[in-house]
Amino acid sequence: MRDIVYSFQVSLDGYIEDASGRIDFASPDAELHQYFNDYEKAFDTHVYGRRLYEMMQYWETADQEDELIIVEYAKTWQALEKIVFSRTLDAVEGKARLATTSLAEELQALKALPGKQIAIGGATLAAEAIELGLVDCYHVVIYPVLLGGGKRMFPVFDQPQHLKMIKTQRFESGCIILEYERLN
Repeated sequence: MRDIVYSFQVSLDGYIEDASGRIDFASPDAELHQYFNDYEKAFDTHVYGRRLYEMMQYWETADQEDELIIVEYAKTWQALEKIVFSRTLDAVEGKARLATTSLAEELQALKALPGKQIAIGGATLAAEAIELGLVDCYHVVIYPVLLGGGKRMFPVFDQPQHLKMIKTQRFESGCIILEYERLN
């Protein structure tokens, strides 16, 4: 069965956006951007909440940019299947579709299909998937910045979530990648 991976860029103090809702602290340099270009190829499906889907819409046309590293990521992202959970959107673009069943049903159906890993994004949506026990792996890119407040990557849990570290990687920018898998 395919793994579901919760992947996000986060400040050292655990925030995915600052108190104003901005994510400009998470601006990858060329080395980290190339890492993301390569990393994205491990997936064929992204599951998004509405807000993250709307933020990622930039990549729908970014293949027209001048920088090759941007074009490469855009082409990879455009080829991915995207399932969007939203109570307000009536339509989505490109290779995206609106979810028609519950998160549990969508994720269980995706896991049963052949293919690559499945990425889930959006803190609220991922929190629900974690609560349902459907997130298999965590991929965290930590930026060397303290935001002091904002939207947290993880919700408050009723019980500890035990994990096993499977990878670490450090970049010249000071960013660190941590990957964990869920212990059953």
